[in-house]
Amino acid sequence: MMRRFVRLSLIAAALAVSACTGEQRDAQGEASVDIRAALLTAGPVSDAGWYAGAYEGLMLLRDSLGAQVSHQQTRTPAEFDEAFLSYASAGYDLIFAHGFEYQDAAMRAGEQFPNTTFIVSGGGRYAKNVVPLIFQLEEASYLAGMVAAGMSESGIVGMVGGVAIPPVQGTFRAFEAGAKVVDPDVEILESFTGNWDDVAAAKEAAVAQLRRGADVIIHNVDAASFGVFQAVREVVEAGGTAWALGMNRDQNDVAPEIILGSALIRIPEAFLETAEAWRSGTLGGRPLYAGSVDDVVDFLFNPGLVGRVPDSLRAAVDAARARIRAGELQVPRVDYVEGEPGVP
Repeated sequence: MMRRFVRLSLIAAALAVSACTGEQRDAQGEASVDIRAALLTAGPVSDAGWYAGAYEGLMLLRDSLGAQVSHQQTRTPAEFDEAFLSYASAGYDLIFAHGFEYQDAAMRAGEQFPNTTFIVSGGGRYAKNVVPLIFQLEEASYLAGMVAAGMSESGIVGMVGGVAIPPVQGTFRAFEAGAKVVDPDVEILESFTGNWDDVAAAKEAAVAQLRRGADVIIHNVDAASFGVFQAVREVVEAGGTAWALGMNRDQNDVAPEIILGSALIRIPEAFLETAEAWRSGTLGGRPLYAGSVDDVVDFLFNPGLVGRVPDSLRAAVDAARARIRAGELQVPRVDYVEGEPGVP
């Protein structure tokens, strides 16, 4: 388990990516770079969620460690391989591949470039220089489920996901469990659009759930979250009552009038701690887990709407958070990293 985080607020021309350089000076005044770090995302860093948090993490490495950094958006497995090859060949030390989908390409690249370390967010496989960075987001989505059930007037809540990969399934199973602790009879609707960034598809899925009576909806998508929030917003504008919950990042300010709170990952702090572990020589050969005990994962109420949440519900959420951090409450999770109990 990672220690509690202290929170801190070129690539070859053929890559055609943006690069930002943080330089340090040696004793002779010459520019030197202690660490080179790259980031691959499968979607835009303007999503106000999963990818935005990763890009903020890259910038934190630049600003805090003086790292030379670069980012590239890659969408297909062929682009994954090409980007790994380009960055590793250019001498980058750390390559953060932000998503479960990168794991196979990272394993191939790891064999080809043993002196480069590849960090796969949510990855399921590891090697000496391939490190899955596992965010235990289910600990926060459990709390979100408690809030959803406690705030629902209809007794029906919804979940809209992108692709049904294990990390997303884990957050939804925990959300269900948290909701049922508050209301054992709550009905939970679940939809997957098959796409992380399709705003229209996510809105359509959310609208369908709202029409079936759901009045609190959480998502686990990327840029498509804007569609979920818009669907909820339109219900409210029409005079109805509905709420949304953010995921992956503090999204409370994205739609502050309808988002009750966010199940968030403090991705920048996790990236910084990972880079520091690499510099100290302790990174590699095993998964790296980050959860609520490290203050990386949490549920954060929207300050503008927290007054709408009953005191008793807030107290229940606080108590559950404390029990999770103390190891007294084990929330449901989906094990998917090779070598974990029950995983081949």
